Amino acid sequence: MRTNRRRVLTTAVLAIGALAWPRYTGADEREGVKVRWDIVSLSLPGATVNAGGQASATDNLAVPDTITLKGSGTFVAPAGRRGTSSAVTGGGTWRITTATGTLFGGYEVTGLVRWEEAPGTFPGTTDNIGSPANFRAGLAVLRIEYSDGSHGILVVSCHGAGTPDSVFEGITASKDYVDFWNRVPPSGTPATANANRTAFHIISEREEDDR
Repeated sequence: MRTNRRRVLTTAVLAIGALAWPRYTGADEREGVKVRWDIVSLSLPGATVNAGGQASATDNLAVPDTITLKGSGTFVAPAGRRGTSSAVTGGGTWRITTATGTLFGGYEVTGLVRWEEAPGTFPGTTDNIGSPANFRAGLAVLRIEYSDGSHGILVVSCHGAGTPDSVFEGITASKDYVDFWNRVPPSGTPATANANRTAFHIISEREEDDR
């Protein structure tokens, strides 16, 4: 009898603890901030920011392999703008160039690992993605799944006007056990081929209604 009574008490304590334990839910995520991320390109006139650009990073080889990504999407950072979230959309295409050839395919974003907003304002003259007032600099770490079944991390980093120089512009990525850790810096001008630029935009309720 004592043993059974102890089991009942233990079960009750565990049940109460499970109910009381804090955890993230879909409601928590919806209370957070919704952010759109883009790998962007520039065009004339001025520094007009457009979706549809590409960005690259290299691995640790002496003659490095290069991964090049295109893409965009959204994520909802939990309340406080910190923590993981499964409220994500988007993806894009990938290409890996090696000394022996090229591999390519698509990728899908499966989760947010971390979002950290940084100081900075819109650095261009025209914003063809969203409102310049909703532009944000910062760092997003995203979980991704490649079309060939491999998995990895995509790091999107955006440097705006007035952002500390410690914040780089561009992307890094991993694919299974290979880390393409060395970002390729921004290149080109609006009048020429340009790459390795990113942008974040806060999505307002009005923009949600227009979608």
